[in-house]
Amino acid sequence: MKKMVKRAQTKTGKMGGKKAAGGRLKKDQVAELKQEMAKTKRQSSVRIKDLETRLKEMTEQLQRKDVELARLRDEIEYKNKQLASKELEMESYTKVTEEKIFQLEAKIKELGQKAGGSSAEV
Repeated sequence: MKKMVKRAQTKTGKMGGKKAAGGRLKKDQVAELKQEMAKTKRQSSVRIKDLETRLKEMTEQLQRKDVELARLRDEIEYKNKQLASKELEMESYTKVTEEKIFQLEAKIKELGQKAGGSSAEV
């Protein structure tokens, strides 16, 4: 008997009001979800653009640092070559100086011997 009443109520529309309200509720929820989704999508787009901008800036900064690093490496290499050249020049100068000192000491010895031999003759 209850089944017949329920069927009759749905046919007459007494229960139909709840269904219509339920449908409106679902439409409102769907609209709210769509708005939330659109908001989330906008926020995501903004965040993605910000991250892409940061990535681009960091990449450019890294490229500038790479260029600076290469320049500094070249400068160090050039200065190392200059230093090696100066070291060779210094070694050469030291050899020449030592040789001159040796020659002068030999000459002093020779002159000392002549002076010593001359004073013995006198």
